[in-house]
Amino acid sequence: MAECQHMRTVPVPEPAARTQGCEECLVIGQRWVHLRKCLDCGHVGCCDQSIGKHATKHARDTGHAVIRSFEPGEDWRYCYIDETTD
Repeated sequence: MAECQHMRTVPVPEPAARTQGCEECLVIGQRWVHLRKCLDCGHVGCCDQSIGKHATKHARDTGHAVIRSFEPGEDWRYCYIDETTD
């Protein structure tokens, strides 16, 4: 299988300084299960096990392809376009 080009070229920004969790959930008072960080812009959203699925929604709305886990001790990444992890 070929290596995902999106993961090879994506920057790794710091998360937005304005957040202590899922940006959308914090606004509406909703809980999340796990957090994901967009590696294009630093947006922090909740995972697909969460009610809002805000990380996936952000990726669809912006075209930003790669996220990484924003959970302590986890460093895996996922590409929405190629549906691959590393």
